[in-house]
Amino acid sequence: MELLKKLCEAYAPSGDEGGICKIIADEIKEYADEIYTDVMGNLVVHKKGKGKKVMYTAHTDEIGIIATHIDDDGFIRFGFIGGADRHFMLYRRVVFKNGTVGIIAHEESVKDIKDVEDANLFVDIGAKSREDAEKYVSIGDTAVIAQNFVKLGGRVNCKALDGRAGAYVLINAVKNIKNSKNDLYFVFTAQNEVGLRGAKISAFDIKPDYAVAVDTVCAGDTPNGKISDVSLGNGVAVKVKDASFIASKEVREQIVKCAEKNKIKYQLAVAENCRSDTGSVHLSKNGVKSGAVSIPVRYANTPCETADINDIESAVKLVSSLEFE
Repeated sequence: MELLKKLCEAYAPSGDEGGICKIIADEIKEYADEIYTDVMGNLVVHKKGKGKKVMYTAHTDEIGIIATHIDDDGFIRFGFIGGADRHFMLYRRVVFKNGTVGIIAHEESVKDIKDVEDANLFVDIGAKSREDAEKYVSIGDTAVIAQNFVKLGGRVNCKALDGRAGAYVLINAVKNIKNSKNDLYFVFTAQNEVGLRGAKISAFDIKPDYAVAVDTVCAGDTPNGKISDVSLGNGVAVKVKDASFIASKEVREQIVKCAEKNKIKYQLAVAENCRSDTGSVHLSKNGVKSGAVSIPVRYANTPCETADINDIESAVKLVSSLEFE
């Protein structure tokens, strides 16, 4: 799990994925026929083959904040990058790219947490004045949640597990796959959290015959949790539908067939409240047959996303074994 830890703890808010892409490229450079970064910042890894062109995606970016104003006392106002929930972010540490650490707090005049609005929030970096703060943070600087990777028995917990677990799966698939009949593209996409943007660009360029997103899906196995048949430790999830796409029947059936053939535990998922890269990929050009292999997680889009190690490794085995005619 050291690689997953390294990926989760990396700094990569939407629009600034270069650092994590370097980590990924260094990890797999000996296993690829071609590696390049496109204009959007997607890292594309090509393993050449003569069969159908298959594109796998996992996003590298994470939710974060962006500095919008610094007041006379050195407190920093900010906007959100991606789908962060203001309540989950309260009194959390954040870290800017240069290592500056701050705490997200809210105005004392707000008495009830349910009344907190984005405009009431600020970051305290310990500065004594605007001039002092500007030594460390400028308008437009971005920050991410400061959260360490930990193991909870057979499970893992960290920020940015949504995305980085998928990246971990694709890295291992690149290493595992030998002499595939398919022409394989593994795309580590940028700017997923702000509108599935990177995946859209890469699909337009690659023109795949099939596409599979490797992502996460919300579990429903906590007390009075979401109504869902997906649970941690019950196997990798094969998406039937999410808020951004309906899986191609052909692709979904091929994923299930592969799981059953290789005795990989799986569960079917209908995820009404989340989106995946295939939401933009399947609309590219004249359409792409698309599906998704998803890792169940608890506490999605919080600083403490949690997944089962066996589910993650099942996803590695499934993607490494998957082929399309």
